[in-house]
Formats: sequence, C-alpha cells, structure tokens
Amino acid sequence: MDEQYISKLHPVVDYGAGVFLLIIAILTVLGNSVVLATAVKRSSLLKSPELLTVNLAVADIGMAISMYPLAIASAWNHAWLGGDASCIYYALMGFLFGVCSMMTLCAMAVIRFLVTNSSKSNSSKITKNAVRFLITSIWLYSLLWAILPLVGWGYYGPEPFGISCTIAWSKFHNSSNGFSFILSMFLLCTVLPALTIVACYLGIAWKVHKAYQEIQNIDRIPHAAKLEKKLTLLFQVWFHPHTTCLSIRPYQCKLATEALLPLQMAVLISVGFLSSWTPYAAASFWSIFNSSDSLQPIVTLLPCLFAKSSTAYNPFIYYIFSKTFRREIKQLQCCWGWRVPFFSTDNSAENPVSMMWSGRDNVRLSSAAKVENRGAATR
Repeated sequence: MDEQYISKLHPVVDYGAGVFLLIIAILTVLGNSVVLATAVKRSSLLKSPELLTVNLAVADIGMAISMYPLAIASAWNHAWLGGDASCIYYALMGFLFGVCSMMTLCAMAVIRFLVTNSSKSNSSKITKNAVRFLITSIWLYSLLWAILPLVGWGYYGPEPFGISCTIAWSKFHNSSNGFSFILSMFLLCTVLPALTIVACYLGIAWKVHKAYQEIQNIDRIPHAAKLEKKLTLLFQVWFHPHTTCLSIRPYQCKLATEALLPLQMAVLISVGFLSSWTPYAAASFWSIFNSSDSLQPIVTLLPCLFAKSSTAYNPFIYYIFSKTFRREIKQLQCCWGWRVPFFSTDNSAENPVSMMWSGRDNVRLSSAAKVENRGAATR
C-alpha cells in the first residue's frame, strides 16, 4: 500500500475518529431526512425561497451518505481503502457538496436581503421557477469546480493524516497549475461567498438600525412605512427584549418574537457553517505556505472532523426554533410494530421549513389589529 494512504495517527485516535463520524452520519441522515419528509408533506405550503432550505438538507445528507461510510471504514482500517480511485471519488464528493452548501447559504442570504429591503410587490417576484433555476445553477457551478481537477486543473490527494482525501493543497507551490486552481477556488468558492453572507446580514442589521433611529412611536407610523415599522419592532424585541416588551402591547411582543425566529435561524445556520469550516480553511491555508509535516497529524485531523460536523446541526437549529418541527420529531418513531402517524394531520400548522423564510410577513399586523379591535370591543 502507498505510504501516503497509511494513517499517521494512533490506532485509538483512528477508532475515535471513526466513532465520531458514525455519530455525525447518523444524526445527519436522520435529522435531514425529517426536514425533507416535512418539506414533501407540506410541499403545497412552501414559499419559493424555502426550496433553498430543502437544497441545503439534500447537500448535507448527500455528503453523509456518499462520504462518511468510506471515511469510517478507512479510520477503523487504520489505512485508506481503495487507493487513488476512492481517494479521488471522496475528494470530489466533498468538494461538490461543500461548494453546494456554501453557495446555497450565500443565495439564502442574498434573497433574504433582497426581500427585506424591497417592497412586497417586488419580493413576490421571486418565483419557484426562479429559485429552481438558481438551485440548478448552484449544482452546476459546484459540479464544474469538482470535476476541474479531473480534467487537469488542480489535483486531489490524501490529507496529511492519511485517512481522508481533499484538494492537494501542497501543490500550491509545486506547479503553476496547482497555484492558479487553489487561488481561484479559494476566492470564488470560499472568500467571496463568505463575504457576501456577512455583507447581506450586516446590510439587514443596518437597515433596521436606521429604521430604529428614525421611528420613535411604533403606533403612529403611516401605512407607507409599514416595513420599517415591522423591522423596528423586531429588532427592538431582539436587542432590548425586556424593556421593549414592557413598553408595547403583549400581542406586539409575541408577534415580534415569533417573527425573529426565521432571521435567527438563518444567521445561526450561516454562522455555524462558517465556524465549522473556518478551522479547516485555516489549516489548509497553513499547508499552502508550509510543509504538511509542520503540523502534527492530530492537528490536521481535528479541523477536518469539525468541518464534517456541519452537516448534522441544522435540524437541531430547526428543532430549537420551530414548534412544529419539535412536534414532528415527537411523532417520529421506529415503525417496528407501531402504528402512530409520522406527521401531524393538521395541514394548517406552520411548516418548520417555512420558518426560514416567513421573514417580515411574520409580523402579521392585520391579525394584531383584529386582536386589538376585539380588545377594544370588550372595553
């Protein structure tokens, strides 16, 4: 067996890495399967941008199914299985699904920014066909980058610790081919999407900050400023929950708190993904300018495992922020001899996937007005 495919780690560490990946794989498949099943069950209720959330779940579960079994078996074998062919396959799958996840999160941030900063008539122009075209473009873009090393631009190779494969970062200095590929990939698939995500959510925060400064009395805002009214109420509750909820009506506090959930979920998912992959990007960046032997094998293993954990936690975020998703999880059960419905029969319940995209319309001022009118009638 080629020396580069033999593990440089202690056997105990290999077994531990295999167990960790097995847990991540199980959580990823189960959690994202529930997300997909819920989306299919309530497909008629999905808004067009919510398809991006479904696409993110597909990318996560695809990575877990196509990659983790081989990585687990190799870790427990204390050597990479399959040689060059399986190494190229594994690296290609990782690159494909990784870029797809990053670009999906970037598209989600851009659409949320556009929806937040446009009128309702303009935001309704984001049709399902447009989002389907966007998702297709994301997959084609990811596939293009993944197959480029197969046609001669860039290289795939084993990780320094021996039981995983990825882009051959060490080729950065060894050839102009490797240099141009890694530089282009790093800018177009990592840096620019990450900066776009950060810029979009900062843009939303700035929009709300300006509205907060301009609007002093929430109850006396003209109809034309309804968007700013909603955004101000939202972020007053977010940044000053105790004082704001004491100064406004209870139904306003409740609606604003509910409306914050989609934005909080979107921010947490983006921050979680970037945080998971940043240590791996840093280790890869280090290996570009330094010898792979300059880092201990265990140091290169940990960021890799941390990055792979990014496929598992999104369903947990949905579980924390969506009551409907928690209800679906409680109804989820093993089908061995039991007969309990997998999903709630209440089709009017809120779709847990739609929690990502209800956006500013979550503050249902018309419903709030009805509550206020009923309260006035009883007085």
